[in-house]
Amino acid sequence: MSINAVIDLSHHNGNVDLGKAAADGIAGVIHKATQGTTFTDNMYLTNRDKAEAASLLWGAYHFGDGSDAKTQADHFLNFVQPEADTLLVLDFEENTAGASMTLDGARTFVSRVNEVTGRFPGLYGGAFLKQALGKNHDALLANCWLWLSQFGNTPVVPANWPFWTMWQFTDGKAGPEPHTVNGVGACDRDKFNGDIEALNKLWKAPSDAAEGAA
Repeated sequence: MSINAVIDLSHHNGNVDLGKAAADGIAGVIHKATQGTTFTDNMYLTNRDKAEAASLLWGAYHFGDGSDAKTQADHFLNFVQPEADTLLVLDFEENTAGASMTLDGARTFVSRVNEVTGRFPGLYGGAFLKQALGKNHDALLANCWLWLSQFGNTPVVPANWPFWTMWQFTDGKAGPEPHTVNGVGACDRDKFNGDIEALNKLWKAPSDAAEGAA
């Protein structure tokens, strides 16, 4: 089974009401925190407080680019200051504003996060990730749980993972309905491959997810 109970946000979503989102069935929020080696999202801390007030699970993602990956990881962790129940994700997609992160960069980033926190982050990606990996198996990146981005009716998982843990099925425009959430409006919505107990387990023990949340 899967549950449609997660959204991902950034400053582009504006002033959101996460109390209304929680009442609309949302259980977890993953928010953009950083990008590259210097950028920080100016709504991250505000929305983290809103999520805490609404008793929502909270996660943070970093948009990777072509700059030094270890420096990016340290920038991400220094800004987020993750607690044990802060879900961490690397957003691996094409950077249209400059150089994109490479697979080597992704390996360095997730290894650094694991070195500092004792857990591998999730890895978010779609067509760019699939193209980079091809049919190859990357043992290091396979330690990360997969957050698949695909705005279609049927998720197609890269050969590197046996299943998707999370599936971003819409950006609020393309992809299957529903596209909106009360208190937020049109936004990125994500299904989780499991029930609410498994979702809570992912947040509390993310390294276990690569072993089997399906």
